[in-house]
Amino acid sequence: MNLFDTHCHLTDERFQEDFDQVLARMREAGVNLAMLIGEASDEDAPAALKLCEQHEHFYAAVGVHPHTASCWDGERAGILSEYLKHPKVKCLGEIGLDYHYDLSPRDKQLEAFEAQLDMALTRNLPAALHIREAHGEATDILRARHKAGRLPRCLLHCYSGSWESAKTYLSMGCYISLSGSVTFKNAPKLHEVAANVPLDRLLVETDCPYLAPEPMRGRRNEPSFVAHTARRIAELRGMNPEELAEATTQNAKRFYGIA
Repeated sequence: MNLFDTHCHLTDERFQEDFDQVLARMREAGVNLAMLIGEASDEDAPAALKLCEQHEHFYAAVGVHPHTASCWDGERAGILSEYLKHPKVKCLGEIGLDYHYDLSPRDKQLEAFEAQLDMALTRNLPAALHIREAHGEATDILRARHKAGRLPRCLLHCYSGSWESAKTYLSMGCYISLSGSVTFKNAPKLHEVAANVPLDRLLVETDCPYLAPEPMRGRRNEPSFVAHTARRIAELRGMNPEELAEATTQNAKRFYGIA
């Protein structure tokens, strides 16, 4: 299969001891491209960019996560702007709203979210959205921007909502990215999403080291495991896994503007 892991955290310390083996398993599984996530509130972004400089098949998304939105101010915006100038940065993210953990005050989450959507639009970059237990407020924000012509290209990273919510996002031109959660037996909502999202709007990801798919559940997730996710989605859609992998890879390259 020709796969693109569109969301992975390879700078996580859990990859330090066997990074070369992780890369070898990626190649063996057919994962030919990966989007590394760089958190712009700490040293994670520089580490992600360094890996992208060392490996041709890595690209980066950089942004301030809703968990760390309390750090958002003019200085942080300036730092992020500098990161976005790097030629390997193809996306602004992950950004959004997380009302499950509420690790940052909601007003700061909203401030950082709106400001970073503006940055993505100004720089003609797509945005990777992290929305958890905040789909109502998020869709209100995106609808208003879409109506005003101020919505950048967006993908719903690690989508966890319903098919009804997915249709709302799709109506605004958004892409839907599915993680290992779609392989879980107790995820009927995601099974419905996987079966119904238009093929040209679908992406796959690991969100590693989190959310390992079946049959790897309980282990540290890694990019090679995205093959299990792709096979399960193909099964739910009644299509060939290789065709699903190729389609989602081409979708990701188009979304990120990768030749």
